[in-house]
Amino acid sequence: MIRTSGLSKTFDGGVEAVKGVDISVEPGEIVGFLGPNGAGKTTTMRMLTTLLRPTSGTATVAGHDLLGDSKEVRRRIGYVAQGSGIPPVTPMKGELELQGLLYGLSRQETATKTSEVLARLGLTGLEPKPAAALSGGQRRRFDIAFALLHDPVLLFLDEPTTGLDPQSRANLWGHIRSLRAEKGMTVFLTTHYLDEADALCDRLLIIDHGRIVAAGTPAELKSGGRTLDDVFLDITGRSLREEAGV
Repeated sequence: MIRTSGLSKTFDGGVEAVKGVDISVEPGEIVGFLGPNGAGKTTTMRMLTTLLRPTSGTATVAGHDLLGDSKEVRRRIGYVAQGSGIPPVTPMKGELELQGLLYGLSRQETATKTSEVLARLGLTGLEPKPAAALSGGQRRRFDIAFALLHDPVLLFLDEPTTGLDPQSRANLWGHIRSLRAEKGMTVFLTTHYLDEADALCDRLLIIDHGRIVAAGTPAELKSGGRTLDDVFLDITGRSLREEAGV
């Protein structure tokens, strides 16, 4: 579902944000992408979702070449960014209808898919409300609803539960699991919550200073009786870092 070879990104000024990463994600997997602030997580995800052009390397995403067929990549993926882009005062129903039309769905197809997605995410009846009237968990589920309208086979989630209370986090975990169990969806997510990565993910990739420095199942990485927190800190260090935006 995702294959990269030597994927790199160097920004103006010579900043090497991502330094030749090789990533392999199989269909139906839930893969966690972990790393400290500034390690290269967001830059990598933005490249994989066609929002940022790589400096070098190759990638195939959802069966299509990232550079040569980016339009088809976008047709087959859903992307939920860290911050919600939903306008605070517009009713959700109108925003969902607009999203469906932007994906090329007819009005009838949009209405049908909207009903299905809202039911799946436990949002039925909330679509007349604006974002400002919703809880944090409800807004985050609407973010995912927007990404699911066009039936993607691969879903990218960038820190999907940041700022949510424990109940809302657990609820969202359940919805992510159901997408894989019922639709066979592949999920690639970033998170700073290591308990979330441990509970949700089949495999974990840890990136630091722009390179993949560890990979494996949660159980493999925790071998020897360590916690995932121990593993993460042993690999990436214990010094505080400033957010570098990459």
